[in-house]
Amino acid sequence: MRSDPEKILRQIMARFVYEEVVPRAREMDEAASFPWEMFRKLAEMGAFTIRYPRPHGAGGNTTLFCIMCEEIAKGYMSLAAITAMQSLMGTNFLFKHGTDELREKYFHPAMRGEMVASFALTEPEAATDLANVRTMAERDGDSWVINGMKTWITNGPVADFFTVLAQTSRGSGLKGLNFFFVPRDRPGVSTSKKFDKLGTRATEISELAFKDVVIPLEYRLGEEGRGMANLFAILAEIRTMTAALALGLARAAYEASAKYAMERTQFGRPIGRFQLIQSKIADMATEIWASHLMTYEASRKIDRKEPAMKEASMAKYFATETACKASDQATRIFGAYSYAMEYEVQRYYRDNRFLLFGGGTAEILQTIISRECGVF
Repeated sequence: MRSDPEKILRQIMARFVYEEVVPRAREMDEAASFPWEMFRKLAEMGAFTIRYPRPHGAGGNTTLFCIMCEEIAKGYMSLAAITAMQSLMGTNFLFKHGTDELREKYFHPAMRGEMVASFALTEPEAATDLANVRTMAERDGDSWVINGMKTWITNGPVADFFTVLAQTSRGSGLKGLNFFFVPRDRPGVSTSKKFDKLGTRATEISELAFKDVVIPLEYRLGEEGRGMANLFAILAEIRTMTAALALGLARAAYEASAKYAMERTQFGRPIGRFQLIQSKIADMATEIWASHLMTYEASRKIDRKEPAMKEASMAKYFATETACKASDQATRIFGAYSYAMEYEVQRYYRDNRFLLFGGGTAEILQTIISRECGVF
């Protein structure tokens, strides 16, 4: 049985999404720019602090964080992606491994919505293959000097600071990887123009370049050589959060489809009375329920400090595939109307592709799940 805090949070977020996000979702998507007003409203609600302990945050946990992400994703995936970046990937390393001074100057303002955070992992030649990260952080006296290029950086065009994965020892592969805190205003930091994307259009994404960027030694986040270990410490949470995003999108597609099926008439009756439409609705509902059970089983294992990589990988894999199938089936139920920008179902169909890549592709997750099952 869910605890009262979970029910209360879901009710609060569902109401906020219904009243504030859904009426603005189409406008935000068409504007294709960072939704500053909505970002600040979420900050005022304390949304970004939910997974951080008191006194730095709201003292929540992964389950509450996933509930929040799910409900926002049900309203608008771009806003949910921005929230996830601000609450987890973009600020986690700063909070856990940054100095008190850095936390005071950057982390707390980010929690208040006064600064935007970003996470720089992917490179043009190193996406899943992190051992081939080429961005270098070389020590020079009392400083680090960073050179390199990152791509597909969420919030890149608007971020005030970045958590950056870089090599500190050439040829060391995964053992030489470390995370660094890099403020945007450091000389040598630059971003490309934002990408023109198929979906999640209000989430601004760009390339990020470093040319002789000098930062203090204390801007390394974590002990030397512990970059991958620190990443793996939150990887299960990242995957579970992505599953929650997928669950929210799938629910939106399902609810729109069920409503439309009872409103649209053909041959003198609602199309929801036809068995083929009913089978689509039934499959969507069943897979959404399974996604819910998997996602929150994984989140609760994380909250209990239990190993959850297998469950998180399964949840991310299954829930994202469910979101893709649900949004596809929704377009079939809506028929030609799904091709019109007037209907939200076309946005669900576009936005679901975003879910497939972050936190591991389906193919990578299948390999990980197999290994966790003892087959490798």
